[in-house]
Amino acid sequence: RLDRALADALPTLSRERLKSLVKSGALEREGSAVRDPAIKVTGDESFRLTVPQPSAAEAEAQDIPLAIIFEDEHLLVVDKPAGLVVHPAAGNLDGTMVNALLHHCAGRLSGIGGVARPGIVHRIDKDTSGLLVVAKTDVAHEGLAKQFQAHSIDRRYLAAVNGVPMAPSGTVDAPLARSSHDRKKIAIVGEGRGKRAVTHWTRLAAGRDSARIECRLETGRTHQVRVHMASLGHPLVGDPVYGRSNKGVAAVCKALNFKRQ
Repeated sequence: RLDRALADALPTLSRERLKSLVKSGALEREGSAVRDPAIKVTGDESFRLTVPQPSAAEAEAQDIPLAIIFEDEHLLVVDKPAGLVVHPAAGNLDGTMVNALLHHCAGRLSGIGGVARPGIVHRIDKDTSGLLVVAKTDVAHEGLAKQFQAHSIDRRYLAAVNGVPMAPSGTVDAPLARSSHDRKKIAIVGEGRGKRAVTHWTRLAAGRDSARIECRLETGRTHQVRVHMASLGHPLVGDPVYGRSNKGVAAVCKALNFKRQ
């Protein structure tokens, strides 16, 4: 298939992105547009793909409620709820935390992150709740970024996992990178590949077939806690990507004495 051949030739573009480009007429063969990504190719054809330059997504201020834990003239700490995207991106062009911050701060945010990510120093997954520190000035942004780079900021997450770890605590030191089999997934990779990722975990409470754990992160990689815990055979409860979807997520969290769900 054409889309599979293109995906092999252009690994930096997802197969869905390539399909979209083909259907839009961005692919040519001998001067004529090819719009069917499912046609068969033999390997000796010559195609020309035109990939448009990305356009800057300038976020707009939106009046979205925020739970502000701390704020001064330099920074603020926001309690991000599960389900809220941090910054605009494909599929979520508005309704994000950045849109809310622009309204709350009336433009007084660090510009280092660009027009799409003003004030954003670090992120957490859409479906993860937790505290985010946001820079209001460039000086604060640079200082916070250096602390994250030096791993001098202490970050801890609470999670419910399937099964009960036998050991009371442990460390997963395994590099992470985009999966070569599924671009939507992050995977543990071999030495010399990916970025170093270190998670220190501690078992806080145990139920019949689940446990509440605390994860202290040395690094902050995409899906780090989810992938590292799944690698131990204890995926997060309700994680349909790296574990399995659970209908009783709320019941499990209540049994493990989670204050927030």
